[in-house]
Amino acid sequence: MAFRGWKRLFLVGRQNTFAKAWRSRRGGPPLRWKRCCHWSAGKSLDPEVKAFLEENTEVTSSGHLTPEIRLRLLTPRCRFWREKPDLWPYGDPFWAIYWPGGQALSRYILDNPCVVKGRSVLDLGSGCGATAIAAVMSGASQVLANDIDPIAGMAMILNCELNHMNPFPITIKNIINSEAGNWDLIVLGDMFYDEQLADGLHHWLRKCIRIQQTEVLIGDPGRQQFLSHSIRSQLHKVIEYSLPEYTRQENNGLTSSIVWSYQPSNSLENC
Repeated sequence: MAFRGWKRLFLVGRQNTFAKAWRSRRGGPPLRWKRCCHWSAGKSLDPEVKAFLEENTEVTSSGHLTPEIRLRLLTPRCRFWREKPDLWPYGDPFWAIYWPGGQALSRYILDNPCVVKGRSVLDLGSGCGATAIAAVMSGASQVLANDIDPIAGMAMILNCELNHMNPFPITIKNIINSEAGNWDLIVLGDMFYDEQLADGLHHWLRKCIRIQQTEVLIGDPGRQQFLSHSIRSQLHKVIEYSLPEYTRQENNGLTSSIVWSYQPSNSLENC
């Protein structure tokens, strides 16, 4: 089975497994910037895992909305584009795909640095870390990347190195339904693919806004699970981007991706 078939499983079935993982690993103590990190600058990676990731991904800056950012991704030139998915020795590599919602968020932040400049930013479900990298490039004062896959955390460190920056703090805890952290901005892309997970996100993001006055930006290309969810009626469309042809082909023909503001703000529109 080629990686195209594997990716189809990501888009349809295996994301349900991933969603269950988010739901089962919820909660935990409140996060604080200086003690929530599993990886940070100077943290060494497992040499075997590092070598595997470097051997089985390709460094690329083309085919997506942010050519300024270099990433290690699975591409047609990689071995596991053709190999059977079961031969991949770690969890499903969602982080190795630069999903359309994350692309839109990253592009928006790079084009509008005032959205993050001098602010603390949480990148929820960070994956390859591109949006967190964009936030650092645009002058965020603090960036925390969150993904429940520890391999994603390792990949983010490698991607930081590719972009000549010290790794930002990374946590692999499931922080959905934890106490609301004191972030200025939460960004999340491509997370609304499961109704139960979407409900949990909606509740937790609403709590962060109510308690901490956090701003929230969501990236999504218009998947049905997102458009049909009740959160959709509370969002303001910030900007829509046409997707590059390569990204369209790899996402079942989706043609654009949108950045939405959960809490409309004039400051976002005037950047």
